[in-house]
Amino acid sequence: MSDTRQSLNRREFFSYLSVAWIAFSAACAGLASLAFRFSYPNVNFEPEMEFLAGTPDLYEEGVDERYKNGYGVWMVKLEGKLFALSNICTHLGCIPNWLPAELKFKCPCHGSGYYMSGINFEGPAPRPLERYAITLNAEGKIKVDKTKVYRWEKGQWDHPNSYLTV
Repeated sequence: MSDTRQSLNRREFFSYLSVAWIAFSAACAGLASLAFRFSYPNVNFEPEMEFLAGTPDLYEEGVDERYKNGYGVWMVKLEGKLFALSNICTHLGCIPNWLPAELKFKCPCHGSGYYMSGINFEGPAPRPLERYAITLNAEGKIKVDKTKVYRWEKGQWDHPNSYLTV
């Protein structure tokens, strides 16, 4: 015959009770931390969607990169038109570089190339860069609105708000 134990002694009972209490406390603390994190607001530090970009006489023929890092926009003056060009590659969303010696935008990720106008001509980019709405305010300053996007393939680059005549 074997002796099987049917009951716990007092020390074993409190040992199991302590382990259960610690596990329950850890689960409650985890849930409380998740609830606290849920109630804490997320902050998104994206660039402004509208900004003032000076006056048209500040821009010379070519590409101006002063708003590339802060707002994600190139200001391009080409053939009497000033437009705000998105600096996001239409292939996978990388940030192309302006190469002034070659007069083109070149994406470092997969080699897409764009003319100064934003038209794609090499690499896997499926379409040209996008333009943003650009208007003059009452003081004669350029206002760029990134909430309004104009796409070449939809024939929207001829829209009056997609460029300024300078």
